[in-house]
Order: sequence, then C-alpha cells, then structure tokens
Amino acid sequence: MEPNFLVVDDSVTMRRIVTNSLKALGYTQYIEAADGKEALEKLNANAGVNFVITDWNMPVLSGLELTKAIRSHPEKSNLPILMVTTRGVKEDILQALQARVSNYVVKPFTPKILKEKIDAILATV
Repeated sequence: MEPNFLVVDDSVTMRRIVTNSLKALGYTQYIEAADGKEALEKLNANAGVNFVITDWNMPVLSGLELTKAIRSHPEKSNLPILMVTTRGVKEDILQALQARVSNYVVKPFTPKILKEKIDAILATV
C-alpha cells in the first residue's frame, strides 16, 4: 500500500521542499497542513492518511503536541510520524522519542535522507 502523507509545516517553502522530495521519490499521495491544529482536523477528515511528516516548531499546536495528540487516540496510536526539525540536540531528540515519533530528520536534509527515514519507518509498520 502506497503511503498517503500528511505534510505539516507552518512554512509554505518547507512544505514545498518536502512535497517535492516526496514526488521525486515517487510518492504521489499527500495533503498539507500549516500547523498541528489544522493537521488534526485533516487527519480526522481523511481516513486514508497513513503517514505524518511534521515540523516541530509551529504556532497553534507544535509537532510535539501534534504527536502526543495522535498517540492519545487508540485508532491512530500506531500511525507513522516523521518529525522534521532544526533541533538536533540530544534533549530534544529524547523528548521526541518519548512522545513516540517513529523517526526524526534534522533540517536541512536531502531527498535521499528523507527516503532513508521513510523506508526505515515503513520497514517496521
């Protein structure tokens, strides 16, 4: 089954970078959200979404808060979540892992790195 991505980032430019990378990797199914609140609304409205790529730092609802909200719903608790962040310090990575993100990638990244992270997550689903 092809992943159906929800790409969440408050930066239009960053969403474009992620979606262009997905297209370059052959993934064609994705929707976008500008913050965690919009992402939750779209996730609830689109049952087909089966993979979330989210930024950490966003207004309204951060990527970490979004992850915790997704994990609190039993039917979505195993949804793959890839956290994209500029925050590479150990404490932040531990915080993300404790919130049960599936994996994380530090900006800037290449499509190759994104593919490796997605493949690693899909291999465990």
